[in-house]
Amino acid sequence: MFDTRFNCLPTMIGSLPHTDPVKACALVNRFLKELPAWPQLPKRIFREDMNAQYSEGFPGVVLRGGSVKIDRSGGFHQALENLYTAFLSNDIKQYPTGKDYAAGLNNILADSGKLAAVKGQVVGPLTWGLSVTDETGKAIIYDDILGDAVPKFLKLKAIWQESQLSRISPKTVMFIDEPYMTAFGSATFTLSRDRVIAMMNEVFQGLRGIKGIHCCANTDWSVLLATNTDIISFDAYNFASSLILYPAEVKDFYQRGGVIAWGIVPNTVHDIERESVASLRDRLESAMSPFTHRGVRFKQLIEQGLVTPSCGLAGLSEELAEQVLALLAELSANIRVKYT
Repeated sequence: MFDTRFNCLPTMIGSLPHTDPVKACALVNRFLKELPAWPQLPKRIFREDMNAQYSEGFPGVVLRGGSVKIDRSGGFHQALENLYTAFLSNDIKQYPTGKDYAAGLNNILADSGKLAAVKGQVVGPLTWGLSVTDETGKAIIYDDILGDAVPKFLKLKAIWQESQLSRISPKTVMFIDEPYMTAFGSATFTLSRDRVIAMMNEVFQGLRGIKGIHCCANTDWSVLLATNTDIISFDAYNFASSLILYPAEVKDFYQRGGVIAWGIVPNTVHDIERESVASLRDRLESAMSPFTHRGVRFKQLIEQGLVTPSCGLAGLSEELAEQVLALLAELSANIRVKYT
């Protein structure tokens, strides 16, 4: 088991607004030296959109009109059989993420020397399964066959990526991104709690390094805390109070070595322009304070913590994205000087 005492190191969720992977990776290396994350670049090409990025190789997948769809004509059934064969034999070489789908990943693998730690990410099975549709327009997660294939496919994608990142670092951190968890419990969301947990754990199964889940808004955090994740990443800038609604689960999570990634640096123009390192540190300390009244030591909050932007940065200009990462790095350094 890796040491999860990150002491509020900075890292990012994934996306940047750049179209040049070299420039994007240089920015990451400048501000996130101790835990860089390879940058997703959805403005570069549609294939780097979160849902398209990990679609490569899924049976019947078609990228069309800015969306990801499944077409069961042609060689679909043979492709599905191949997927299950690869899953059962853990043949990750059959399901890489190609250079045309992740230029930032390719760049960091090609140009980096050895890193102390590195972060990667894949889309979560819930989000991907609800976003991708079949010929009838139905989300594939509600199809018995395709829904079962989704976490198996993403597991192979995640293990392949981790194996690549382990070439440049002995300490890997792999996240699954689950923005659609915000719909959990709504009238239109019919998947059970147990099914959601099982899907995420299936993707985690086989990963050797540290595992994380990111959700960028409010959700039922008890569901994510019940998975096999080592890190919970959330938008602490806008939803700081949401996690404290689950004090027993959070305390148990910390006791087993879990980490909270505090998304305390905002990713909207209005909020970025009005914040400073001092104001963000005050905001973070205020967000952490209620947990100390629920039995979690403040030292533990710092030690078993990361700081991040509230979510991805692809919606900003390159200049503002750089400003966010600069704020983040300075905030982390400030916290570590003060408390560690």
